Amino acid sequence: MYTAQGALEREQLVRQYAPLVKRLAYHLMAKLPASVQVEDLVQNGMLGLLDALSRFEDGQGAQFETYAVQRIRGAMLDGLRENDWLPRGVRREMRRVEAMIHQLEHQYGRQPLEGELAGALGLSLEDYQTLLLEARGHQLLYLEDMNGDSGEGYLERNAIGDGGDPLQMLEDADMRSALVRAIGALPEREQLMMALYYEQDLNLREIGEVMGVSESRVCQIHTQAVARLRAAVVGGERTPVTKAKRGRRPKGVTA
Repeated sequence: MYTAQGALEREQLVRQYAPLVKRLAYHLMAKLPASVQVEDLVQNGMLGLLDALSRFEDGQGAQFETYAVQRIRGAMLDGLRENDWLPRGVRREMRRVEAMIHQLEHQYGRQPLEGELAGALGLSLEDYQTLLLEARGHQLLYLEDMNGDSGEGYLERNAIGDGGDPLQMLEDADMRSALVRAIGALPEREQLMMALYYEQDLNLREIGEVMGVSESRVCQIHTQAVARLRAAVVGGERTPVTKAKRGRRPKGVTA
């Protein structure tokens, strides 16, 4: 139970951090299809904020904000996963793309070009780029890849607490190192897009203006970059690579 003063302070903190929830929601929207409503993200994010306030004792300062961001994003992603907003056929096709990236990278000794990927998958370049648009945000559904054998999530392991498991910290450091190497191996254009989005915090329209391409093309580049990173860090062996009939859409993928 909260005292009147405690309830008032909690309400003030909710108002204080509400803009943070909206900012995170709009930033996440850049990775999601138009069918996802920003209001739903904000609503789930507010639940995450309330959860953070109840779990964090001090509830103030930069340290709390760092913790709250984890909880807010986690609540938004949980909401997306529960709604299963991305067609299974698209997820299946993107796993096939990742497996092909992994295969061609070993074959060529470099990152495959977009046209090479499309051809190897038995798709026209136009169909492949359409798939990238349809799969916008598919990586958000793969949080289980970050789970340990115990089933504990990455965010739970890295939430603020009293110390941590040294072995787990080493494994997480190895994951970060692998990710840094994978980003460094991306084609130059994809590296630029990732830097503008994740480091400079630009939205898709602004990135398009910098790169001289359309917003939809930025979405395609982002999806392909993430597929390359997943193929490098997670590995592409989980899904067998089979060719689709050339010039036709993969089954289960709609325009």
